[in-house]
Amino acid sequence: MNIDLNGKTALVTGSTAGIGLAIATGLAKAGAQVTIVGRDQAGVDEAIKQLQQADAVNDANNIKGIVADAGTAGGCQTIINTLPEVDILVNNLGIYGATPFFDIDDNAWEEMFQINVMSGVRLSRHYAKAMKEKGWGRIQFISSESALNIPAEMVHYGVTKAAIQAYHVVLPKC
Repeated sequence: MNIDLNGKTALVTGSTAGIGLAIATGLAKAGAQVTIVGRDQAGVDEAIKQLQQADAVNDANNIKGIVADAGTAGGCQTIINTLPEVDILVNNLGIYGATPFFDIDDNAWEEMFQINVMSGVRLSRHYAKAMKEKGWGRIQFISSESALNIPAEMVHYGVTKAAIQAYHVVLPKC
């Protein structure tokens, strides 16, 4: 399949390694101008280098980076201020951790919710408006099988992944 994203801009959160970096690589190979997001300059620089060296990336100059913590309101605002409009938003940022239910305190629940849920809410709330006005845009939330089969040792993670699966109900109506 040949996907042509030339002329499209893409933002991928949590994209300095793993699934996020793989998604960013695929978007770049399809011709999109890709912006990756990470919390530290060294990680962003290394991810940009890897993307620029990837086979079949159309234009290495189309790879950009933003250093910001997308898991916070301030970090999301930094992203928005740096890149006010995108065509494609991939909300990949997420954390997890095995903790017995009775040992998960309010702070751990709040941190998991802010990073896994609110990062995507904040960015989507901003970027979806321009996408709707243009008549084209894509927003993707990366979830997990844990949303449907919540692991007993990671109930807070599973709950946040289930929450982001509910977005599809609202966003197409925007």
